[in-house]
Amino acid sequence: MTDEIDDVVDAVMTASRAMLSVVARSLAAAGEHTGGDTAGDVTLPQYRALVVLAQYGTRRPADLARALTVSASTATRMCDRLVTRGLVARTRTGDDRREVAVALSPAGRALVDEVTRLRRAEMHRLLATLPAAERTAVRDALRRFAEAAGEVGETDWAVAPVPAEDGAR
Repeated sequence: MTDEIDDVVDAVMTASRAMLSVVARSLAAAGEHTGGDTAGDVTLPQYRALVVLAQYGTRRPADLARALTVSASTATRMCDRLVTRGLVARTRTGDDRREVAVALSPAGRALVDEVTRLRRAEMHRLLATLPAAERTAVRDALRRFAEAAGEVGETDWAVAPVPAEDGAR
């Protein structure tokens, strides 16, 4: 059983490297497509923060840190850099001036949308090379894997329309 699981782990690790490459290429290409270099300056951890904000909306930096499994100071520095790049907006949340929240700015949302579009296009191209039965098996296995990891389904956040009254998403 251990050898079988190790074989699956090896396959998943290889596939995850391939998927990470797709994300990195999409992030780099998004800067070229938008005519700016903002996307090219965004690291993969910073992009992950943007994705979390796209998925869950406005967050306190401490909540973002928990979602990213980084320290609060790391999340604060990350937010500072994303605010400087215009990808995240910081707002005060109450009477206490120290209490802040961060949300995607329109530029941040546009970046996540563009990277998602580019990722989907490349994934479509790659998956089109597989026979239909293999695509179905990949789909089913990856859905179960994502569910086990606690990930939200793609159509539940990335391509779903944003309600007009929810500017924080």
